[in-house]
Amino acid sequence: MSYSVTLTGPGPWGFRLQGGKDFNMPLTISRITPGSKAAQSQLSQGDLVVAIDGVNTDTMTHLEAQNKIKSASYNLSLTLQKSKRPIPISTAAPPIQSPLPVIPHQKLRGCLEPPIPCRPDSSLLPPHTDLACEPHGDA
Repeated sequence: MSYSVTLTGPGPWGFRLQGGKDFNMPLTISRITPGSKAAQSQLSQGDLVVAIDGVNTDTMTHLEAQNKIKSASYNLSLTLQKSKRPIPISTAAPPIQSPLPVIPHQKLRGCLEPPIPCRPDSSLLPPHTDLACEPHGDA
């Protein structure tokens, strides 16, 4: 579903364009300057530019679209289509909760678990691994 916006000039209009036939991408509003004429209209980042001053943009290169916009002396009329791109959803795996490393110069207050007995294969563990809570006094 398309909609039209008319910005009252003169420029600058306050938006950035990306894409074009030469990039094999539709012309798209890539950025809107806060407080600009574009920001005060219905323009939204990601919207597709269907026509500039009534001229279809399907075959326009980026430079042709840019020149068409720059040639608008007083009013700039845009026909746009709301972006159909979904909101990005993170596909990263959830973080794995791992125990914090024990730094030798830090002492823990109150050990809740009994000490883990040392095993003969403990030499395979990293040197900073604490196998048991040491008794400690008040500091």
